Amino acid sequence: MYPHFMHEPSSPIRALWLTENYHPSRGGMAQSCDRIVHGLRAAGVNIDLVHFTRHLAAPRIEAKRGGRYIGFPIDDDPAHGLNLLWNLLAVDRFRNEFTHVVAFGGILPLQAGPIYAAWLGVPLVTLFRGNDFDAAIFTPKRSDLVLTAIARSAAVAAVSRDKEMKIRALHPATRTVWIPNGIDLTNWEPLPSDNARALAWRREAVRPGRRVLGMIGQIKRKKGGLFFLDALLGSGLAERFHLLFVGDLDDEVLAWLEAHPDAIDYSAFPFADRYELLAHYPACDFAVIGSFYDGLPNVLLEAAALGIPFIASTAGGMADLLIDGEHGFLFHPGDEPECRRAIARAADADATELARIGERCRGLVRGRFDHITEAAAYRALLTETTHTQRADPPAGQLSRAEAILPRELSTSFPEQS
Repeated sequence: MYPHFMHEPSSPIRALWLTENYHPSRGGMAQSCDRIVHGLRAAGVNIDLVHFTRHLAAPRIEAKRGGRYIGFPIDDDPAHGLNLLWNLLAVDRFRNEFTHVVAFGGILPLQAGPIYAAWLGVPLVTLFRGNDFDAAIFTPKRSDLVLTAIARSAAVAAVSRDKEMKIRALHPATRTVWIPNGIDLTNWEPLPSDNARALAWRREAVRPGRRVLGMIGQIKRKKGGLFFLDALLGSGLAERFHLLFVGDLDDEVLAWLEAHPDAIDYSAFPFADRYELLAHYPACDFAVIGSFYDGLPNVLLEAAALGIPFIASTAGGMADLLIDGEHGFLFHPGDEPECRRAIARAADADATELARIGERCRGLVRGRFDHITEAAAYRALLTETTHTQRADPPAGQLSRAEAILPRELSTSFPEQS
């Protein structure tokens, strides 16, 4: 049977949140989704989060404080899955309490968001992070989904100003706003044991006098991993650095490293969860973000909050937050000569200058980009887009108090304790 949840206290806002990026998915978008949803719930917004996933064989619905988690399996026939999900939503007891549909992360939310919002009679709010816009807008078939979602949205939020500008140019009639990522600084400070591990690793792995360049996260093509390796080698200064990779390296980076076994000193660690990174960040003299295009990487805020300077491109949110010489050494995306000059400046900077830069990084994040401010901005956006008039339910629609899943579909949705 379809589970009957205890009726939660009503809230002015109840959002149906659609995403492909949520735990146990890895990566920055899943981390951001968890942080934003948690922050909104803490701010009094009810969120029923639909997680499109291949990790489940059957739907899983769990009551949460401030909403529900609806894990929904998607296989190689997503159209079938989206129709099954609508069958669930059509008789959901909270259907008439939904005030918004929110599309966050991935293609399926962009595909389903405008349709579900229309059928529910509520506004659509679309949130673009980075690659979900940059890659999809130039991908055949996907670009139409992006453009439709923008056109049908009551508002679109982007994490970088360049993304905001690009989206507004594509559809000037849609309200588009900039809401940068935030960071939860609670416990975001290395423990003495973390610092000891980082120091021990440096003593064992890094040759004396070399500065450590940290590349953390999913080092894929858009992140400029291969580009930075070529620039570092071309700078003639590779012997002054040690590269520290923490995360998933794409095939072209692995192939380059195998083809240049003696060119660059490096260490590679597997993907690590956020708090596990606190044993790696203290080992870094610089955080490297070589992206060709991007949103606002979580690693930027994480490293800056710990006082770590940057060697970074001015792609996406880096241009919004970082000032060359104030927070590190910057270069235009894909400009290898500029990148080599940034590497040279990093090699020549003395300890006093790096300490000054690190403190400015720390002050930048701690003063403006916390998770509470981020959640408040999203809450304000949802409040401002809430419709005062709702579309009437279709004739014959079951009330939320009476709705149950039709008997013939009941086996698809297991009971929850």
